[in-house]
Amino acid sequence: MANHKSAQKRIRSSETRRQRNRYYGKTMRNAVRKFRTLEDKNEATEKLPQIISMIDKLAKRTIIHKNKAGNLKSKLTRMVNTME
Repeated sequence: MANHKSAQKRIRSSETRRQRNRYYGKTMRNAVRKFRTLEDKNEATEKLPQIISMIDKLAKRTIIHKNKAGNLKSKLTRMVNTME
C-alpha cells in the first residue's frame, strides 16, 4: 500500500481512469461488432462516419493505438465499399 498522499491519490485516479477507458473501449468494440452485422449498404454508409469518429476519438486519447484505429477504419471502409 502506498504511503504518500500523492501516491494514494494517484492509485484512486488511475483506477477511475482505467474504468472509464475500459467502458469507452468496450462501447467501441460493441459498436464495431454491431456495424459488421449490417446487411444494407445505405445504412452502413450512413453509420460509417459515426463509427470512424468514435474510433478517432479513442485513438486521440490513446485508449486504442493509432495504428489499430487506422486498421479498423480501413477494414470497415473496405467492408462498406464491397457491399452490394
